[in-house]
Amino acid sequence: MQETHGGNIYILSEKLHLNEKNIIDFSASINPLGVPESVNSIIKDNIKYLYNYPDPDAKRLRLQIAKQHKINPESIICGNGSTELIYLVASALKPERVLIPAPTFSEYERACKIRDGLRVMRYELKREKDFDLNIEEFIDAMSGKQLPITRHASRITAFDMVFLCNPNNPTGLLLRKDSVLKIAEAARDLICTLVVDEAFIDFVPAESVIKEVEKNPYLIVLRSLTKFYALSGLRIGYGVFPLNIIETLKKHKEPWTVNTLAQTAGIAAFKDIAFKKKTFRVIKEEKDFLEKEFKRLELSYIPSEANYYLLRLNNAKKIISALRNKGILVRDCSNFKGLDNSYMRIAVRSRRENEVLIKELSKFLDVIPAKAGIQKTNKLDSASSAE
Repeated sequence: MQETHGGNIYILSEKLHLNEKNIIDFSASINPLGVPESVNSIIKDNIKYLYNYPDPDAKRLRLQIAKQHKINPESIICGNGSTELIYLVASALKPERVLIPAPTFSEYERACKIRDGLRVMRYELKREKDFDLNIEEFIDAMSGKQLPITRHASRITAFDMVFLCNPNNPTGLLLRKDSVLKIAEAARDLICTLVVDEAFIDFVPAESVIKEVEKNPYLIVLRSLTKFYALSGLRIGYGVFPLNIIETLKKHKEPWTVNTLAQTAGIAAFKDIAFKKKTFRVIKEEKDFLEKEFKRLELSYIPSEANYYLLRLNNAKKIISALRNKGILVRDCSNFKGLDNSYMRIAVRSRRENEVLIKELSKFLDVIPAKAGIQKTNKLDSASSAE
């Protein structure tokens, strides 16, 4: 069984004849605290208003977002998750040559390839460098200089759009704010639109470049409430755009994509400071626990700045399948461009759930043969993995 994305508990539930609530889902990187109670409460209070159409401009939500980030509300467009806005950018701005790192979130490439004639090229991140992005080389690639973008790449002209996920999914690696701004400055010089997807930046908010959009007409920042506020089922995201392209985007955007409850929930979530503080504490505690266990088990992983980890195991496919049969869903990363079938991603969940995962993983690790060709370290290494 292969899913395009994580979080598909429904297929596994049907296969195992299990109630969905009995599946432990490590495949979707959602806040283990769940939906803030303040959000649950406001949703219950507003159900009675569902007979009204939602505000197509999401004005009150945009004002709350603007207040949160101290930015111009006119630069904000809300969407049915940030994924809607990824597709909107690709369709409305009509780029011709797009550069996308690999591995990264697959919807960037998919959104671009819907358009005929659009050329997408991948900047392959190196496994031996733990998939870290080299800023100078990436800027050179943006300008079209000859670099190992793909094995079959030939010299091309500069790109007119670049996607950058920060922290990157699935690696969890973070580019610091000054590095992103360096890339953004290069994008402006190249007349290239830089789309920075900050879906997981709420876990490291100081590194966001969202306030820099007003200074750079070639910088776009996308954000999501799905991950930090656990609002996956409501689908709520937003983007901050240069004012000169707002009207173009609005002309291409479908109406009423952000429903009434999503708009109300977003406002309540931003106001819940106590939830944010508790999230930071719990995520730190659980990441400390998981990393300690990874080291104890000599598991190969990338230290992550987000609420998930990319693991490499020489028999990952077998482990993923065995975990699924026990009702534990992890993200098979073999369909990420730039990764193979030795990778899986796990979310940071509650202590009880994390303990269950570690216990099950330890059973499988006991049978890994020493000759499998992977050095067990606390970071992903360059050893060849068994196919």
